[in-house]
Amino acid sequence: MNTKQESPDRFVSIAVVDTNGLLRGQKVAASELPGILDGGMGMSPAQLALDPTDVFLEMPGVTDGTGDFHDSVLAVDATSRRSIPWEALSDQGLYLAEFTGDAKAFCPRSVLGRVLERAAGMGIVPKLGYELEFTLFNETPETLQAKQYDGLRTATVHPSHDLIIYQAAQSDFYNEVADFCGPLQIQLAKMHEEIGGGFMEACIAANSALQASDQAVLLKNFLRVCAMRRGQTASFMPRWSEDADSQSSHIHISLLDSKGKPLFWDAEAKNQMSRWFRHFIAGAQRYLPELMLIFAPSVNSWRRFAEGTFAPPAFTWGIENRTTCLRVVGRSPQSIRVENRLPCSDANHYLAAAASIAAGLAGIEEELEPTEATVGNGFLADARHGPSLQPSMQAAVGALRQSACAKNWLGERFVETFSATRESQQKSFVGKSLIDERRRFLELG
Repeated sequence: MNTKQESPDRFVSIAVVDTNGLLRGQKVAASELPGILDGGMGMSPAQLALDPTDVFLEMPGVTDGTGDFHDSVLAVDATSRRSIPWEALSDQGLYLAEFTGDAKAFCPRSVLGRVLERAAGMGIVPKLGYELEFTLFNETPETLQAKQYDGLRTATVHPSHDLIIYQAAQSDFYNEVADFCGPLQIQLAKMHEEIGGGFMEACIAANSALQASDQAVLLKNFLRVCAMRRGQTASFMPRWSEDADSQSSHIHISLLDSKGKPLFWDAEAKNQMSRWFRHFIAGAQRYLPELMLIFAPSVNSWRRFAEGTFAPPAFTWGIENRTTCLRVVGRSPQSIRVENRLPCSDANHYLAAAASIAAGLAGIEEELEPTEATVGNGFLADARHGPSLQPSMQAAVGALRQSACAKNWLGERFVETFSATRESQQKSFVGKSLIDERRRFLELG
């Protein structure tokens, strides 16, 4: 009798995350999986030069005149397996992968991995939680095309922050989100209505930096899938309408030592903020201005920072102050953390995490001290204590290219490729309208 355990799999999906945070990959026969786990699988790093609707952006050595669109080897993370719930039982397996070779230098998951390795060398373990904001539309790809991306219907009409009426009325959507999070191993901590028609938020519980970032990427991608299957569209455009508030993806960050002790807490210090915490805040204030392109990576991102939106007005910090960029939260060793409110809703979660952690750890290495905390309304110019935001996407491209911090922590090749693709996108949208941005980014951006 043959006692060998047969695999229940027929197909599995192997996916890498592109610079926009989209999962790109292939469904492969399960019989090929052992070889793929052992030796990898081919995919072109040109995937990392694509805009959401597959417009190739300029990436040196990849899509410029020297590029040959070759395949690189994907290294598959065997521990990342989870299940896609809508697939047939035999086809549900999903594995996350990373590029090797030259493309490893600008593969988002690998960039975060290198920062975490450096943190580990300092005896530090970052812990993250995420807030994902999006707008749910009662539109399909067909109706969006028919309407030419104008006159769109949101799932709810009125602004509805935490309004239980709308939450109860849309309970089927909330239930479906909770249902798919289980098999995808997403630790969903909270969902609620936000401050606009169809505007919602879903939050990832605090976890190790890589696990939390994996979960945020999966939630963002499969929220779109859930909406599509319902005949709706979930959009992560930072500002899809000039009449709408801006959408973000805030990151909550704390640091532990290698034994799990919280490093941000000091019971004897002012506001219980340890010297580690002060240096981390100072590093963020010093270096996030140079890294701002990573947090605002599309032409639409820059509409978010208009006056009157809830986007941060400068690189300020404050205690429980939502009008600052860096909000100190928590009243215990386990809960104390900083909320980075800079990332736009279309930021890549791996890259935003890597940049946030790198800036703070640079501050710890250099023992920097933060500015005075902002007290009261940080949207008022005379209440701000911190560097100004970059004035434009073009300025942010230049700042990233010149950043010694970015090159040191994230890598010179990453800086070269990411800044080139963002500059390419920015130039292609000169003279274009918000409707043009919706065509590119509304569904997949």
